[in-house]
Amino acid sequence: MQPFELPDFYTPHPARINPHLEGARAHTREWARQMGMLDDTRDPGTPEVWDAEKLEAMDYALLCAYTHPDCSGPMLDLITDWYVWVFYFDDHFLETFKRPRDHAGAEAYLARLPAFMPLDPAAGTPEPTNAVERGLADLWARTVPERSAQWRRRFATSTRNLLDESLWELANIGDDRVPNPIEYVEMRRKVGGAPWSADLVEHAVGAEVPEEVAGTRPLRVLKDAFSDGVHLRNDIFSYQRETESEGEINNCVLVVERFLGLGPQDAADTVNRLLTSRLQQFENTALTELPPLFEEHGLGPAERASVLAYVQGLQDWQAGGHDWHLASSRYMNKGGSRRTLGGPTGLGTATARIPLPRGAQGLVALNKHLHIPYQRVGPTPLPDFHMPYPARMNPHLERARAGCVRWCGEMGMYGPVARHPHPLWDARQLAGTDFAVCAGAIDPDGSAEDLDLATQWLAWGTYADDYFPATFNRDRDMAGAKAFNARLPEFMPLDCGAVPPPANPVEAGLADLWRRTAGPRSATARARFRAAVELMAESWLWELANHLQHRVPDPIDHIEMRRRTFGSELTMRLARLDHGDAVPDEIYATRTMRGLEDSAADYGGLMNDIFSYQKEIEFEGELNNGVLAVQNFLGCDRDAAVAVVNDLMTSRLRQFEHLAATELPVLCDRFDLDERAREAIRLHVAALRDWMAAILRWHRETDRYAEATLRRRAGRSGLTDLVAPMGLGTAAARITASPGLGTLGRPAG
Repeated sequence: MQPFELPDFYTPHPARINPHLEGARAHTREWARQMGMLDDTRDPGTPEVWDAEKLEAMDYALLCAYTHPDCSGPMLDLITDWYVWVFYFDDHFLETFKRPRDHAGAEAYLARLPAFMPLDPAAGTPEPTNAVERGLADLWARTVPERSAQWRRRFATSTRNLLDESLWELANIGDDRVPNPIEYVEMRRKVGGAPWSADLVEHAVGAEVPEEVAGTRPLRVLKDAFSDGVHLRNDIFSYQRETESEGEINNCVLVVERFLGLGPQDAADTVNRLLTSRLQQFENTALTELPPLFEEHGLGPAERASVLAYVQGLQDWQAGGHDWHLASSRYMNKGGSRRTLGGPTGLGTATARIPLPRGAQGLVALNKHLHIPYQRVGPTPLPDFHMPYPARMNPHLERARAGCVRWCGEMGMYGPVARHPHPLWDARQLAGTDFAVCAGAIDPDGSAEDLDLATQWLAWGTYADDYFPATFNRDRDMAGAKAFNARLPEFMPLDCGAVPPPANPVEAGLADLWRRTAGPRSATARARFRAAVELMAESWLWELANHLQHRVPDPIDHIEMRRRTFGSELTMRLARLDHGDAVPDEIYATRTMRGLEDSAADYGGLMNDIFSYQKEIEFEGELNNGVLAVQNFLGCDRDAAVAVVNDLMTSRLRQFEHLAATELPVLCDRFDLDERAREAIRLHVAALRDWMAAILRWHRETDRYAEATLRRRAGRSGLTDLVAPMGLGTAAARITASPGLGTLGRPAG
């Protein structure tokens, strides 16, 4: 019996079938036999993985005919062979290494595979020793000669991620460790292979994404949302096979069961809601973020057509992948229904074809736009935060306090600015905010000069984060916001040279801080730190875009962007400026190091969402808040959402400790780091612990989120007990009530 009834899936794009299906079936059957993947041709010592009957029943040619409906016969043969290879790898890895828990053997096996993917097509490869190596060598030689060097690098990286991160799955099984939801979604993108599939879409449609936009947020989100949709759907269909037959614990339905304490049916329905949200994030990004991207990068007609062909290819993959899951013997699919071609298709036409299903999945997108701002919510009952680290305090605290109040005045932060006759800040407010407590606990052993600088960076980031929405959200001025952001790098010259005359306190403060921070640093350290500042500023545009659409963000998009809106990367970069050069960049780019930093950042950002909930929801009409995102997604009240967010924080902190205790020593040994680099990493981990403890201590001691402070600020601006219409279409009636201030911004830290 199936453990749950299949949910109602959101399927806005009908599947189509490639007419070359039968040819691909015949071709790939013979190819798999030639590569040694079937029982009658397998290499000596290879466990039984597939026989011809099993391969026929799984029908990967049907998968590829569904997911690539428009490609030629030879291209469909090639794409089908790639999928046969990747599924064979997955099953072969299960039988050879996962079941016997052979971690050492798995590492040696995976270490050989990159040699079969040379970036230079003319380079040779080793002699294959098994079907996986044999198949990879053959496929690589048949694929990469037609593609650019940039595409080869992207595809090689996606393939290596797909292969190497199988070790993460193996480690979880060995530890009987079910990952937390945030960790799972991020890792599933690598292990599950959908980014790899997205790269193959470019090859299949013959349209590469231009290199100048491949790394931008819209293209990154399109690939990530596509990947999440593919993987979450697969987890629902494969739950029974993985949990009952394979002993697998890396499945999102199981992750949600454990994390939220749900039964299989409710967990599957929750995963399906997340799947729907990710598909609608894909649609929103394609419709609202691609057009301005094309203009800003000056893409020509051919380049725009390539991006749109890629987007269409990803949509075809989603639709076809769904129907293949319903047809394949590999999955639990009784009770599912298959959509067929009919009615208008493409972005924006879903409502013309889809009746409202039992679960009303199509309404998830609408729900994101229905939040009523400025609701009275009152102070938020705080949960019992898990914090095992003591928050020590720098002895130079009082000097930093006084210096910060003085410096902010010198930068003009207490005076009126353009569009704001009433000052955004005053000295009393700054003293109560007390950034020195946060900086002093982040760096308890730093010098007086270092603490002054760190405190003033925190003040600058928060002022900028208040100034930006107060100026641009109020006036719905995306063009002005982009022009403002475009000027910021001019105040961070990498050569520490001259800067333009500052036009506001944000620019004045940045110019002063950059000169004092970048001057003593290496060119590499300057570039890294400037990139962190730019990422934070860029994230404000994302927040503004959500306000322009009156859209509560998708929960995954919120968490991943919150690391930037909270300024986590900036403050972490500041903390490691003095020892970053001791550790190669490739170490900081590893999954382990990124996992440590992202876990800490999520802990701090989600904590801020809890403390700032009343400030943002009641007083600022904010939409970009993690508690609100959880409320909107789960359909629960504030207190239940706070509990979920606190559980996420706790799980991320425990993941941090798991990485530090179990994976970091292995990482240091694998890269054969010297003692100087190991000590720098130990100091970095200790600094991240101090960072998390400091964030909690500051939130407990600052008055920035106290109701009395919020009402005083509102009263000073003439907003006390402001009564105005609420809901869609009423923004203009509210924001003009206070021409001096509008809405104040969210905190940067």
